[in-house]
Amino acid sequence: MVFSELFSIFAGKTGNQTMAKYIKQEIPDLNGTGRTQAYYKMKLRPMTHQQFVSMCAKGGTLDESTLLAALSRISDRLALFMAEGFSVKLDGIGTFHAKLGVMSDKEPDAFEVGEQKRNAKSIHVTGVSYKTDPQIVREMRRTCVLEKGGESRIRKPKLTLEERIEKAREFLKKNMFMKVPDYVALTGLSRTTATTELRKLAHNPSSGITFRGRGSQKYYVLREKE
Repeated sequence: MVFSELFSIFAGKTGNQTMAKYIKQEIPDLNGTGRTQAYYKMKLRPMTHQQFVSMCAKGGTLDESTLLAALSRISDRLALFMAEGFSVKLDGIGTFHAKLGVMSDKEPDAFEVGEQKRNAKSIHVTGVSYKTDPQIVREMRRTCVLEKGGESRIRKPKLTLEERIEKAREFLKKNMFMKVPDYVALTGLSRTTATTELRKLAHNPSSGITFRGRGSQKYYVLREKE
């Protein structure tokens, strides 16, 4: 009974109508048409764990302590079962399974002859893959009323890629290492774009840049000449 009611809450069966705003988001011209494209996304409002539990408890038969205990149990069991290789389906919510990847300080694997092979020690869990249950999408469509919440335009870099690389090299000649915020300040890129670009540069020997460490301790240095 506890879990069936909890899943109903997750699926949006609370009887409340959702008021939401959408944003028109500009994206780069990927097809060479000469014009940018647009897609739409929700203008998100943060809700804390405690706020979520309190809202779910209102008008229901489960109190906050019961909901908190159930959520904690679900979280623990999901992590355990996914770690054991299960794909877990929760009716009204969706299906969950673990995503794997090569550790950030290792080169990607391949099937070609001569490529370095990876063993279990160099592979780890990188996240969770979630496939939405159609039921929860239907509930959102039924209850959601949208209104325009603004536009988000692309912040175009003023420097070319070659100029950004040269700036990074000059910075590293004067400093022992460089982190993502440094590259953001140098180039004017967003943090997400700067992170992606640095990752590509670090795996391209011609850039003259490589990396050390991993995760939050990852930083970039000049590549030693061979």
